[in-house]
Amino acid sequence: MCGIVGYIGYRDAYPILIKGLHRLEYRGYDSAGVALLAGDHKMNIYKSKGKVSNLEESAASKDISGHIGIAHTRWATHGEPSTLNAHPHVSQNGRLALVHNGIIENYSNLKTFLEGKGFTFKSSTDTEVLVQLIQFIQDEYGKDLEGAVVSALRRVTGAYAIAVVDKENPDKIVVARKSSPLVVGIGEDHKEFFLASDALPIVEYTKQMVYLNDGEVALLKVGQKMEIHTLDNEDVDPKIKEVDVNLDTLEKGGYEHFMLKEIYDQPRCISDCIRGRLLADEKKIVLSAINQHRDRLLRASRFIIVACGTSWHAGLIGKQMIEPWAKIPVDVEYASEFRYRKPVIQPGDVVIAISQSGETADTLAAFELAKERGALCFGIVNVVGSSIARASDTGIYTHVGPEIGVASTKAFTGQVMVLTLFALALGHELGSISQMEFEKYITELSLIPEKMKKVLEQDALTKDISRTLTYARNALYMGRGFNYPVALEGALKLKEISYIHAEGYPAAEMKHGPIALVDENMPVVFVATHHQLYKKILSNIQEVKARNGRIIAIVTEGEEAVKNIAEATIEIPATLPVVAPLLSVLPLQLIAYHVAVFKGLNVDQPRNLAKSVTVE
Repeated sequence: MCGIVGYIGYRDAYPILIKGLHRLEYRGYDSAGVALLAGDHKMNIYKSKGKVSNLEESAASKDISGHIGIAHTRWATHGEPSTLNAHPHVSQNGRLALVHNGIIENYSNLKTFLEGKGFTFKSSTDTEVLVQLIQFIQDEYGKDLEGAVVSALRRVTGAYAIAVVDKENPDKIVVARKSSPLVVGIGEDHKEFFLASDALPIVEYTKQMVYLNDGEVALLKVGQKMEIHTLDNEDVDPKIKEVDVNLDTLEKGGYEHFMLKEIYDQPRCISDCIRGRLLADEKKIVLSAINQHRDRLLRASRFIIVACGTSWHAGLIGKQMIEPWAKIPVDVEYASEFRYRKPVIQPGDVVIAISQSGETADTLAAFELAKERGALCFGIVNVVGSSIARASDTGIYTHVGPEIGVASTKAFTGQVMVLTLFALALGHELGSISQMEFEKYITELSLIPEKMKKVLEQDALTKDISRTLTYARNALYMGRGFNYPVALEGALKLKEISYIHAEGYPAAEMKHGPIALVDENMPVVFVATHHQLYKKILSNIQEVKARNGRIIAIVTEGEEAVKNIAEATIEIPATLPVVAPLLSVLPLQLIAYHVAVFKGLNVDQPRNLAKSVTVE
């Protein structure tokens, strides 16, 4: 979950590296560091604990020259956050520097081996073991940098994306990956190369990208085409992809935080998500995934949705649409548990992996297991060219644009919209949904972006209501039907960025335990929009009221019954129950945001979390 950036070419490397680190800071912000090859076999390394700005301050008065460099922003896995544990890590002879994202699982055995060979270690990281191993192989076997890296990686168990420089060979960078993302940007005529954990830090310099695959090692040298080989020494022809990202999406655009910008961005994002797919005038849904794999999708014996966190919540909503509309059973699994319980996967199954980044390690591993068992692999991701996208037989991009805030917002609504389109289109193809009902949903979905805007117009009210939660130590979120996963998502958002313990429950389960927690100090947030279980959730609200709980409710516009009971209500425009999550989640996102701001917390970079969970 760390961020890597690198450069080799004719420009000054340091400004590119620092700017890249800032854009990767959502991946890790415990510490940061940079290694610069400054000529005359000289290498300067600067590291600091904390944010990238701390690194900038410490390097401000130092030599930052050089046209080759690698840099890193860390989310700690092995070893506490500290300058000593920060990357880059340096070989014992001072010749090599290495940055790494991932976990070397057999580092302890390798470390014991190297200590027996006279190596000593300064840090408590697994990464330092790898750079010392590369030095050992260079010294012992006389291999060049590329050969030493390949030999070292053959001895490694685990996940890695690495970049290595050698001050005795100051004209190259060697990079490699396995189960952790790495992309190389190609400059004009190969006069320069950029590398990063994803395309965002380097897309302003080039749109020509090569995404390395597992087990591949690449050599970058100025003026030469990049060379890629596998760990088995097989040549690989680089596949160049054109990446187009609106650079404005990488800036806050006048908002105080990326999270707030991304919440407000959702009407536009959902419009982008449905453009070309939801043809309201023609009463059609066009999805190439269904067109290309129609038979396997229509004949599926079961759908298995694998996901983590927010994406798992979206999957729960997808299940409630696919099953009634397509009449096909759906299981929703935590990807982190799925592959370890020896799941039964059959060739007639369709496994749907949902991930914003497309790099979530557990989800990718579950996906790969499904592929081995012969299931059709269907990816729902946001990042074009990501590992899950490339591993998919087919799928749908959410197209909501880069999401920088660690707490997912527009990713969730994009995933829910894509699942809605998929379920509707599938049901229509199967003839299990009437044309009248199908057209009704198409019409309503086309109105969602404008209705989202109306919800966001109530932000001042939402902000005021959020004060109720600011001093809470615990909170309960309740919902029924389609609103139960929304309650889970609202609770997760509050936990993630305000550090308030919050739990989401199906409201009917309240009497089976959680109601014991309700007193005059307990905020209880009900997602109580109109649907077939509305009267039942109204009874649940009465039960909390009878025990003096502090009730905040998300209700349908014009609702009066809940208003007469609740301490505060936030209205959303009337819509069909199945579509309501796209609207009812917005106030919950805003509540979490405002509570965190009131508490003076770092909204975009909450403690202990990183955006893309690329390690187990």
